Amino acid sequence: MSSPKVLFGFHAVGVRLKTAPQSIVEIYFEPTRRDARMRQFLDRVKEAGVRLIEADGLRIAKLAGSHGHQGVAARVQELPQVHSLDELLEGLEAEGKAPLLLVLDGITDPHNLGACLRVADGAGAHAVIAPKDHAAGINATVAKVASGAAETMPYFMVTNLARTLNELKERNIWIIGTSDDAPKTLYQVDLKVPVALVLGAEGDGMRQLTRKTCDELVSIPMAGAVESLNVSVASGVCLYEALRQRTA
Repeated sequence: MSSPKVLFGFHAVGVRLKTAPQSIVEIYFEPTRRDARMRQFLDRVKEAGVRLIEADGLRIAKLAGSHGHQGVAARVQELPQVHSLDELLEGLEAEGKAPLLLVLDGITDPHNLGACLRVADGAGAHAVIAPKDHAAGINATVAKVASGAAETMPYFMVTNLARTLNELKERNIWIIGTSDDAPKTLYQVDLKVPVALVLGAEGDGMRQLTRKTCDELVSIPMAGAVESLNVSVASGVCLYEALRQRTA
C-alpha cells in the first residue's frame, strides 16, 4: 500500500470520512476547540470507528503544512484512481456518455486549482487535465480548497498538452478555448456534444500553441468594468452552462 498522505480542514477530511472511512489511518484534532462543528465532526469520526489523536494547533499545522487546518487533519491512504485519460474516456464511451472535460493551461496557484476541481466536481465534469510543466500538482492546500473534490475528480497531468488535445479530437471531442477576443460567446455554442473546455491563466491566457489547437474560441460576456474573471469562476461559468444545456 502507498504511504499515507495528509488531508486537513473539515470539508476535505469530512468527505473522506463519508466516502472511504476505511482508508483513514488516523485523525488529529485540537481538543481546545469545543464548538458545535467540532463536536459533530468528532461524533462522526467515533461512529466510523476511526482512530482519534489529540494534538495542539502547532503540531497539526506542521502535519498539514498550513495554519488553515481548522483544528483537524488526517493521515489517509491514497484511493484507487482511474489510471489514465484513455481508460476514463473508454469507460465513458462504453456507458454512452458525452465527455465533459476541463483543461487548465498554466494554472500554477494551488488555491485556483483547488477551486477549479471543486467546481468541476459540482458541475459533473468527468476530468480535469493540465500540462505537467505549467501547472500546480495536488497537495494538501489544493485538497483543502477543493473541499473533497481532489478525492473525487480525476486530475491528469500530461507531458504535451497540444498532443493530448489532438488525441481528444481523434476521439471526436470538440476543443473549445476561452478568449476575451473570441467572436462567439459561450452561450452560442453547443456544449451537449463531447467537449473539452480550455481555460488559460489569468492575465496570460492560453499559450499560443494551445490556442491554435482549439477547434473554436468563445468569450464569457463581461457587462461591467472588469475585463476578466478569476480562472475558477470562469471554469464555473463554462461548466455550469454545459450542465444547463445537458439537463435542459
